[in-house]
Amino acid sequence: MTTHHGPAGAPAPAGAPHRAAGSGPGTPERPDPPHGGAPPDPSHAPPPGLPPGATGAPTSAHSVLNPSPHRPPPPQMIWRHGQQGLQAVSVWTERVPGRGEDAEPFIAHHLSTGQGLIAVFDGSGGAGSSPVWQAPDGETRTGAWVGSRVARLATDCWFHDVVGEDEADTPDHLHAYLEHFLASAPQRRSKIVGKMRRQLPTTLAAVQYRMYEDNVLECQALWAGDSRAYVLLPQSGLHVLTRDHTEESDALALLRSDPPMTNSVSADREFYVDAERVTLELPCVLLAATDGFFGYVHTPAEFEYVLLKTLMRANDEFEWADLIRRRVQDYTADDASLALVALGYGDFAQLRAAFSGRRAVVEELCLDGRPQGADQASAMRPWQEATWGAYRAGYETHLPPLSEERP
Repeated sequence: MTTHHGPAGAPAPAGAPHRAAGSGPGTPERPDPPHGGAPPDPSHAPPPGLPPGATGAPTSAHSVLNPSPHRPPPPQMIWRHGQQGLQAVSVWTERVPGRGEDAEPFIAHHLSTGQGLIAVFDGSGGAGSSPVWQAPDGETRTGAWVGSRVARLATDCWFHDVVGEDEADTPDHLHAYLEHFLASAPQRRSKIVGKMRRQLPTTLAAVQYRMYEDNVLECQALWAGDSRAYVLLPQSGLHVLTRDHTEESDALALLRSDPPMTNSVSADREFYVDAERVTLELPCVLLAATDGFFGYVHTPAEFEYVLLKTLMRANDEFEWADLIRRRVQDYTADDASLALVALGYGDFAQLRAAFSGRRAVVEELCLDGRPQGADQASAMRPWQEATWGAYRAGYETHLPPLSEERP
């Protein structure tokens, strides 16, 4: 299994789950999984079917910002992997150094079976702002920080068992893993109570996939909360695969407001993992992102433009990840994490060439008529409406139906 795991953080809390090799720091120790089998031992070789050396540290990490003696640069890391038929990048940044509540992105690809998983986790800082754990160095961590990392570990173990132990790949089974790991994580009851408070709250957005012959890709989007999963196609662009768990689901309206989530992963409240299956054709790009990426643009099409503009400027996966990281830090006001896999392209040059035409289309959409100067304030809203009107139908091609509309 080729895996790309996440960035630096604090040591695991004493008595909590053991961190697997290659898993993100601060990820608590694994308790026994809910099916009762032994958890994977990071010191041993991978189980049968997983190539030696498959699980390990990120392929690469890079951080470039002009340091300031008064304001240290926020923690940021990128990862990349490239081989024929598989290119992968992930990006993770903290808005406030040491206080980021996004877990490191997760990417895993099982070479021999063509199965994979990408996922992101955004700890809900408002609902989980109370401290619940103190690291050995004295640093305190909030419930949101712990919750996102525990959810990541649970998802990691679930996917490992789906591939290596033939466990069920259903959302209910993932839910059981999440519940089990959250129950074993450090918690401290807050003296502040209210219906918005949560224990270890986090979002989750993931795409589980499997490649078949004849360029068929079977995908399952899995999510809880308002992080999102997408597919990016050369001819039609970015298509959302998840529907935010909020009362509002219009992507432009969500840029203008910040409604509370109606569902998210947590240790003390009922939650569910939503799922939607879709069959796609290869080649294509799958990605998952927290709202630090898509929630601070002027119009939904701009997130696609960020991805494609940086892709056209990059010479390889590493440069693409670094350019994405630099761009998101320019515009976001939040932690931001992204996991992305490009499947079915011969190499990075072929991937880039495939999207050159689409980049021109979305660039025109985002730049044509864009308000400038003195007219910006009054003209921005009509421009947003017009741009969203031209973009929406394609973007929502694979948008899951409302729960009450499902069979």
